[in-house]
Amino acid sequence: MFNLILFGPPGSGKGTQSEKLISKYGFKHLSTGDLLRSEIANQTKLGLEAKSFMDAGQLVPDAVVIGMVDAAINSNKGVYGFLFDGFPRTKAQAVALDHLLASHEEKIDLVLALDVPEDELLQRMIGRAKTSGRSDDANPEVQKNRIAVYKNETLAVADHYSQFDRVVTLNGLGSIDDIFSSLSKEIDARGF
Repeated sequence: MFNLILFGPPGSGKGTQSEKLISKYGFKHLSTGDLLRSEIANQTKLGLEAKSFMDAGQLVPDAVVIGMVDAAINSNKGVYGFLFDGFPRTKAQAVALDHLLASHEEKIDLVLALDVPEDELLQRMIGRAKTSGRSDDANPEVQKNRIAVYKNETLAVADHYSQFDRVVTLNGLGSIDDIFSSLSKEIDARGF
């Protein structure tokens, strides 16, 4: 099994590239947002627990999210690998994910980090707001806050996996196909 984290700030193209990687390699997409919505819709124990936190305006605790990731891994035993999208977002979540994967005799094999300058990120999010209807992307203050959270909390995830020599930083500028080609070369080089 090959486990991949596609990493980068908001607006770096993770969503676009995730779709292409899933199509080419057959990864099982693990998005915590999708997991939360599914567990809540199915009224599972974890979903109801998560909903109680969300209804109170609180973040869903890491333990609940990790439980959902564990359930997703258990229900997808035959896949070639997982592509983690939007998770982990903090070093604590990365450590928890490592422990969870180790309990399945797995690990994160590769973290592909898209590097995009902040001014380009802001332009992309403005463009995305116009084409996708994502109203959160239209507000410059929200955009700047999301980038700040990424710098202050999420970048620690790359630092964590760097100590295991699993992070490859790639230029996130260029055409969608050129970026996809760069990502694919890194995955192919590891024998997937």
